[in-house]
Amino acid sequence: MLAMNRISETDLIINEDGSAYHLNLLPGEVADTIITVGDQDRVAGISKYFDQIELKKGKREFITHTGRIGNKRITVISTGIGTDNIDIVLNELDALVNIDFKTRLVNQNLKSLDIIRIGTSGALRADIAVDSLLVSSSAFGLDPLMHYYEQELTEADEALLKAFTSALPTGYKLSPYFAPAGKTLLDTLGAGLQQGITITAPGFYAPQGRQVRAVSTMPGFMDMLQNFKSGGQRITNLEMETAGIYGLAASLGHKALSFNVILANRVTQVFSTQPAQIMDHYIKQVLEKLADN
Repeated sequence: MLAMNRISETDLIINEDGSAYHLNLLPGEVADTIITVGDQDRVAGISKYFDQIELKKGKREFITHTGRIGNKRITVISTGIGTDNIDIVLNELDALVNIDFKTRLVNQNLKSLDIIRIGTSGALRADIAVDSLLVSSSAFGLDPLMHYYEQELTEADEALLKAFTSALPTGYKLSPYFAPAGKTLLDTLGAGLQQGITITAPGFYAPQGRQVRAVSTMPGFMDMLQNFKSGGQRITNLEMETAGIYGLAASLGHKALSFNVILANRVTQVFSTQPAQIMDHYIKQVLEKLADN
């Protein structure tokens, strides 16, 4: 019944020109395949490989290019860092394709987007090489985003979340959630690539086990993540958006897959010596996969 109600002007804010409030995009300006990146500069680093660019728009940290590779239409958009921005981007992308901006009613026929993240990450296992590519088969979110949205998890998903929550020391003030990748995307675009469970953290320093000057309240955090195993699955890497993308995409009826360019190994304490070149290499690889599917 909720889907039939008119959405208010304060629940979905639309600019005077008819565009989505934050993204500054009009319905029709986004493709069915969306690539999300954190860094604004990475948008042009991806769209330079398009055969045609039909649109370039930007507002705040949200830069969008839409174009084509062959006959495949693709949108690439920068989200900025963190799942708070993912909340904005995914809700407004969904509104652009599934809500009539004139009537403020949900469309009768809903569209499902393919949402592909290309981002950087740090490995939590010594055997995961710096400068390699890893696909998130699923993710634990240590941020609060998905506690605001309903999720549908399988029994296996619930069991994995319970195992992870039980593994947290009692002194850790965390309430994790779990979100799997879109299965069809994982089986196609992720085929043949190393995969694992990703940790999505709400920050870069202490939330990812880094110690600079401020003292962490969670000693042994990295060891706990590295030692976690359940049902043959293990945690492989840390970053800041994947769980939010997976969880919210699924709640909205979309499919998502996260490609992690491993620039650091937190066990061996090695960082890439050529991060820009490695990112560019994997951008081309992911675009080739998208063009072929």
